[in-house]
Amino acid sequence: MKVIRSVEEMQYQCRELIKQDKQIGFVATMGFLHEGHLNLMEHAKEENDIVVASIFVNPLQFGPNEDYEQYPRNEEKDLLLAEEIGVDILFIPTAHEMYPSKMLIALSTVERADVMCGRSRPNHFEGVITVLTKLFNIIQPSKTYFGLKDAQQVAVVDALITSLNFPIKLIGIQTTREQDGVAQSSRNVHLNRHEREEAVWIYKALQKGQQLVVDDEKNPAIIVKEVMNTINDKTSARIDYVEILSYPQLKPITVIDEQVILAVAVNFENTRLIDNLLLDKNGKLVSQFK
Repeated sequence: MKVIRSVEEMQYQCRELIKQDKQIGFVATMGFLHEGHLNLMEHAKEENDIVVASIFVNPLQFGPNEDYEQYPRNEEKDLLLAEEIGVDILFIPTAHEMYPSKMLIALSTVERADVMCGRSRPNHFEGVITVLTKLFNIIQPSKTYFGLKDAQQVAVVDALITSLNFPIKLIGIQTTREQDGVAQSSRNVHLNRHEREEAVWIYKALQKGQQLVVDDEKNPAIIVKEVMNTINDKTSARIDYVEILSYPQLKPITVIDEQVILAVAVNFENTRLIDNLLLDKNGKLVSQFK
């Protein structure tokens, strides 16, 4: 595995690979790798000639009161895991390397970013699409892989690729979960023992909502109320949102008659967790977004 820290060197290596007609699969991460990241890398390895992954904790997508400095980091372990899974090139730039001077162009989202996490995290997705535009231009992948745990991000990346005509295929992969159902996240390390025990109820609440759809409940308001009641009854977490929206458009709906996302975000004392289920109109889990 080759480790590259320079934008210039990364661009050079990718240009050379493209000259050789190599198809590049790209996985963007913020490091502290877990099984979910490795699952994306495995998919990329199966479908491409070369796997490029990046590790970059992007300061632009953190608000002033968020956990940029506290975001978990362990580069030594990340290097071992990435090499073990078969990553060919690992790109690890510094913030100064990615943003050597003030950005002279600002990217903003018109749709899909003002609901769910975007409502309570202003400018978050502007930071996401800025860094991804830079990474896509540097690496020029054929395919890029994202986990559906952050399904709003997948929807925003879909809009970015479509709107700016990036010749990239977006693959959204189903959430990787612990044995008890908790969605894997780098932030789980910040949960105390009691909070970790309670976290299982986030997924259980989503499953209750899914079962209502399976049982032919078509009113989103009834399902949202059931999910909220379960989380409030079983956990000490403060609910940020529970929403059912069309997917990937992320528009409000009054009747479930299309593909939807049932999504939740909660705040424990020091940790914000998100989770969701992507469902067809009959409540069946959608395992992959293409």
